[in-house]
Amino acid sequence: MPIHQPQQRSATAPSEPLGVQQAEAALVEHYPRLVRLAYVVLPPSLGRHRRVLAAHAAVQRALPLARTVPARTAQVPAQSRRSPEAERATAPADAPYASMRLRVLRTALAYERRPRWWPGRLPAPAALRPTLPVVWGLRLFPRAGGVDELALDRALSEVPGAVRAAFALQSLDGLPEAAVRALLAEAGVADPAGAVRRAARLGRPDRAAAHVLLRSGEFDPGTVQTRPSDLLRRRHRVRAAALAAALCVVAGTLAVAAEKGVRDEAPEAGVTTPGAGRPAPFIDPAALLRTAAEQWADTSRIDFTAWPVRGDRRGDEELLGRALRAWSEPAEDVKVSTTPGTADVPPAQPPRLLFAGEVDGAAVALFHDGGVRVVRYAEPLSGGGGAALDFARTDDADVTTSAAVVMSRTGGKARFLLAPWISETTTRDLLAPDTPGRPLEVGPDGVTAPVERPAVGGGCDAWPVLQLRSSERIVEKHAFLVTDLGDLAPAHLTYTPKPGGGAPARQPREATGPEALAAWARTACSLRALSGSGVRAVNNWAFAEQRLPEGGTSAEWLCTRADTWRGPGRVLVQFLQPAASPTAPATVVADRNDTALCSRFGQHILAGTHWKAASGRWYVLAAGSRAVTGIEATGQVRGTAGGPTLAVRAPRDASVQLTARLREGGTLTAVH
Repeated sequence: MPIHQPQQRSATAPSEPLGVQQAEAALVEHYPRLVRLAYVVLPPSLGRHRRVLAAHAAVQRALPLARTVPARTAQVPAQSRRSPEAERATAPADAPYASMRLRVLRTALAYERRPRWWPGRLPAPAALRPTLPVVWGLRLFPRAGGVDELALDRALSEVPGAVRAAFALQSLDGLPEAAVRALLAEAGVADPAGAVRRAARLGRPDRAAAHVLLRSGEFDPGTVQTRPSDLLRRRHRVRAAALAAALCVVAGTLAVAAEKGVRDEAPEAGVTTPGAGRPAPFIDPAALLRTAAEQWADTSRIDFTAWPVRGDRRGDEELLGRALRAWSEPAEDVKVSTTPGTADVPPAQPPRLLFAGEVDGAAVALFHDGGVRVVRYAEPLSGGGGAALDFARTDDADVTTSAAVVMSRTGGKARFLLAPWISETTTRDLLAPDTPGRPLEVGPDGVTAPVERPAVGGGCDAWPVLQLRSSERIVEKHAFLVTDLGDLAPAHLTYTPKPGGGAPARQPREATGPEALAAWARTACSLRALSGSGVRAVNNWAFAEQRLPEGGTSAEWLCTRADTWRGPGRVLVQFLQPAASPTAPATVVADRNDTALCSRFGQHILAGTHWKAASGRWYVLAAGSRAVTGIEATGQVRGTAGGPTLAVRAPRDASVQLTARLREGGTLTAVH
């Protein structure tokens, strides 16, 4: 049986009228492809269940009304006769399919468009339309993929729908960039060229593999798994609906009686029903998840899901109820804060309780929400002032990034709640690298004694950090550093040493050795620029060492990379010239936001700076990472070097362009 090949035309929708039977034929034939396209474009904030239903609704809604277009005859192809390989090989661009694809795109993109007056907590108007299919009593999920699929899904969740659409059109339909821009423009995207440019950065460094991943089961809403919805919540909703109906009947009866002049004595108490007013499970303290005390030592998943519940008020349902109600619908006097990229929406399922107790004059409750967020609720024990609700993103936390949570900050000091696998706790000052750590007292509930906080403003005379050691029950002799950068979860500090001659690229390691502490002593104060930005980890990479002119002393080049919980990173390139003090701050020569530089996806770097020798002469210095085999300076100064470093005489303010050659071929420009 020959494979049906659609007639190749423009990638955008045709201008001629389309018959409803032709549209139905295209929709039925290419239904799996269209539903997958809609699923990828729809906002991940809908959740997987609503996304699956919305994807099917978007495709089914794309069928035009019969009365609005001239009818044409069309034969519905036998979809079951086409193999998956043939479906993937055929990039459908016939007129009916193109029209259906455009209508699906418009509907899916509309879910992310809110009018300026639309309340921020509500979904876009398109998401509120009554649609089919409707599923009661079940939750639908695409098949779970592996680590690569999860990474791609997270990358797609970080970009707008137009960028996801551009990526999907190239991956699923194989459209060239020009056709994608034209199709996005017709779908109403404000900046189609920008969406295509951003889509080109997704899936790097192996975009071909990313395109294959998009066709996997992780992104297929046509093949789903089912789970029951919250049975208790459904029972409560049925009871609430029955109660509401009963109240409506009573209210109607009373209204009729009043209209007829019937005047009975007022009852002593209002109508009540057993169970009325009982909170739904996701704001019910009794429904909170609680982890067993020793589970962390018997699981391969060492993160917040392994934390047991602690604190002397973990059984206080009144405190927990207030915390959950504030989370679900904060009152005006509740101060809400979120780290960048963290949603403050109510819990969609019962969260996990981690702690409930009293800390520094406040009752504190700490929750973990399904692997994505940590939420802290705090209310004063006495005096005025409202409660506080803080949200932090913690997806994919590990043994180090889920090792501690800030419980309180008072008077320049902070207390931390430590993970159950922390066996030894000390504090040290990054600006005193030769001073050993001091033991830190930890209470039986895992809360530490007060710890000095780094100063984010003014002078930088000290930088306190926690040095933690994991229990030997999960990892042997593993110590690491974390520091408070103003978020709920402290940032993990690491170090990558200088490249060895001919050795493979080195990986980040814990910043507890003498070499790492010496580097952090000169760069710790640069961490002030990262305060409150949702930083997960910061790595100091010593990517080059350079012998300086006029004396032969050596300088070091560091790339300080801060990775955020939401994905994007910030890079500071710092130049460490010889100094009399081991804590003399390094010179920041480049600052770049939202970049892959100095990560496993950006392993090559070139940087330069002006430098003054002791003689008073000025030079342009440049250095590259281990794959750089030559550097060239052009502009007002010219010079070349046959290795990873360059030094050339130059006026103080000379304009210089630096480029480097890479061992595997290609060139590299200097970061600014």
